[in-house]
Amino acid sequence: MTMTDPIADLLTRIRNANQRRKSKVDIPSSRLKLEIARILKEGAFVDNYTLLKDNKQGMLRIYLHYGPGKTRVLRNLKRISRPGRRVYVNADKVPKVLGGMGVAVISTSQGVFTDAQAREAGIGGEVLCYIW
Repeated sequence: MTMTDPIADLLTRIRNANQRRKSKVDIPSSRLKLEIARILKEGAFVDNYTLLKDNKQGMLRIYLHYGPGKTRVLRNLKRISRPGRRVYVNADKVPKVLGGMGVAVISTSQGVFTDAQAREAGIGGEVLCYIW
């Protein structure tokens, strides 16, 4: 069966594993998912990620990050642009998540950036998701 929204699947798997306080979660890999995992690691929302090779597309293993006493560092992930409704922003309209406390993931013509990186580079693009 074909998946219609693999990014929503990635976010849902991470959200569910985080709520159950799992140490890791495995997700079918793609280049876009690797870039989102890189942004999660840069923002200290996850500890690490690795690409596990298999005879298919590979699996992306994400190691979740928790604070003292297993308190969640990652509060929520929200899908913004969906296959049925794409959301694009110009460089001057790049959103701030929770007044700068969260991160917006933006797919641009130059790669996948955070909202701060897109503002610094002066480019807009498709808003994939919010992370806080």
